[in-house]
Amino acid sequence: MPQLGATPLRELGLTIAGTSLEPILAAFEQEIRAAGLRRLHPRYYLSTEWGVPYPSISIGIPFYLARPDLRAFHLEKTGLVEGQDADDILRYLRHELGHVVNYAYRLHDEPDWVETFGTMLQPYVDEYSPQPFSRRHVQHLPGWYAQMHPDEDWAETFAVWMTPGGRWREEYATWPEALAKLEYCDRTIRRVADLEPLVTATDADDDVSDVELTLDELHADEAADQDADGAEDPEITPQGIDGALRAIFTGGDRPAGSLLSRLEKEIAVSVYRWTGHDPDRTRALVRRLARRTETLSYPPEEEQAVAVRLTVLITTLAMTHQQRRRT
Repeated sequence: MPQLGATPLRELGLTIAGTSLEPILAAFEQEIRAAGLRRLHPRYYLSTEWGVPYPSISIGIPFYLARPDLRAFHLEKTGLVEGQDADDILRYLRHELGHVVNYAYRLHDEPDWVETFGTMLQPYVDEYSPQPFSRRHVQHLPGWYAQMHPDEDWAETFAVWMTPGGRWREEYATWPEALAKLEYCDRTIRRVADLEPLVTATDADDDVSDVELTLDELHADEAADQDADGAEDPEITPQGIDGALRAIFTGGDRPAGSLLSRLEKEIAVSVYRWTGHDPDRTRALVRRLARRTETLSYPPEEEQAVAVRLTVLITTLAMTHQQRRRT
């Protein structure tokens, strides 16, 4: 799709109206009212990624969800679509509404909120070190996202609380700290449900109608470019990795590098969903491993077993990398 990739975002003429997003947002508005938030009316706009500008009641939705060709282009470039279908889009919307509620009613300034979730002044970092299945946090979006920051902890808790048909009291009955957060959320929403929001700003970050970058420029990844030049990161490809690769690829007539290339996107998405490791970093790792297996091969009849062993190795490397970046 070279012509599409060279198109600046602002020239795509994108809107929510008339797209598949419109009925999804209509259904989401019904969820908001069913949750009791009768006076809160978020603004929705197309942006470069999911997000809520602070402090505002605006929800940015990835622009590629507005058109099938843009979704396909994004999937081809990244291997990951955050909003694979209507149900998945609603999952993200519930999370983002959690931010809207937090900002609209300035919950983060309340002592009880700070005591329950922590301070908003905590540094916000993209790289964090999750503890899988921690019983202190709910699980909603991939990558144990509630562990990233107090604001995300609240947003994930709210999303679980809001999900229609959810049985959060039963699901988290044996997770006392996560359950306490959900109970706090339940009490808080009941308290503010009929109140006018304190914040009504509708500011937008990276509204696609203003973004001059082309699609190709947007997807350019500095880390991947450095990797293409042969850069190595000893934290993620440690000593001994060559021996581990030789143990996986034991000989045959299928080149190891071709298998890694075919599995690159699939592994990156799987690793992200279970570790929170950035998909672009994982793909860069897979490319480095592919270069290190140029002389290795495997028997075709063992491809499935080899793929499993590769996925385990790369997941281990990614999780180790996350832990070493603990802040």
